[in-house]
Amino acid sequence: MAENSAPPEEVVVPVPEEKNEAKEKEVVVTIPEAKNEAEEKEVAVLISEAKNEAKEKEAKEIPDDTTTTAAAATTNTSVAAKTDKMKIIVLSLTVLSFLLSFPILFSIAWLLYLRQYDCENLLDLPKLQLVIVIGLAIVFFVSNFVVKFGSRFPMLGLLLVVVPLILMLIVGLGLEGAFDMEARTIPGTPRWLEFRVDNDYNWKDIKSCLYATTTCRELALRSYTTKSFDFTASKLSSIESGCCLPPTSCGMEYVNATFWRKEDSTLDASNLLERDCDLWKNDETILCYNCQACKDGFLKPLLGKWQNIGTFLVVMAALLSVSHLLLFISTMWEQLRGYHKSKLIAHSF
Repeated sequence: MAENSAPPEEVVVPVPEEKNEAKEKEVVVTIPEAKNEAEEKEVAVLISEAKNEAKEKEAKEIPDDTTTTAAAATTNTSVAAKTDKMKIIVLSLTVLSFLLSFPILFSIAWLLYLRQYDCENLLDLPKLQLVIVIGLAIVFFVSNFVVKFGSRFPMLGLLLVVVPLILMLIVGLGLEGAFDMEARTIPGTPRWLEFRVDNDYNWKDIKSCLYATTTCRELALRSYTTKSFDFTASKLSSIESGCCLPPTSCGMEYVNATFWRKEDSTLDASNLLERDCDLWKNDETILCYNCQACKDGFLKPLLGKWQNIGTFLVVMAALLSVSHLLLFISTMWEQLRGYHKSKLIAHSF
């Protein structure tokens, strides 16, 4: 009986090996030969079980496409969120840099319409003022050009805007008097102004100009009816108090604003202000025009004006430098993130 039995039947069950491969593994399952209807059912059950085992094995070996896609989508969403946040930062810095350039535009208009002080033109300061206006106009246009087109070439844009800003900062520091002795040759600096005014040749022209303005004559006309106890130098301009009046240390008796009665007293010749007491004359053409106090009175508004311009240049150069530097860093960071994002997306597919 056993000798006449046929060899068992072999059934080949295909099993996919990997997701991206078309070839399939073949799992050989040995099934005994069916002798009757019951055995045929048993064979069918064995085949079904073999196929189920093959499917379970495939599920374990091959990762779920849905899980992989979801993970990739989550990563892409996170990268996109960070990129959007960086774009907002770049946009904010762009707007800030643009707005910071408007004070420069206003200062250009202010300098063009700013009234010149008496005799300021003798020191060629209006020419310096015009040069500063031209420089500010260049900074304004370069700054906004970099804001608009700098994202294409960030490094070139940064270099293009930094050079005029550094020059602007140096000029501003010079006008503030930061370089002291080194600034004697830089027009508009405190040392330069002092040297020009102390020069006898220059002062001769300035003195004639101040007399031609009739400042002291107008002061005398206003003070004819003013009593000594009502007269005070605190309400006068620096030129009026320095050039039209004797120094208070001289102790002269008030008659009117431009006429003072001297008292005999011993003065310290080493004191510049007391030396001015000897230089004072009750002559309308002389008064205290040769005094050091007159030079100081002429210098005071000029120093204040140009130091204020210098402070403005320093502040604007610093603010624009910081804003453009931050804009450059954020732009480079955004481009770097965009590059990594594109690589990540390409790798996920």
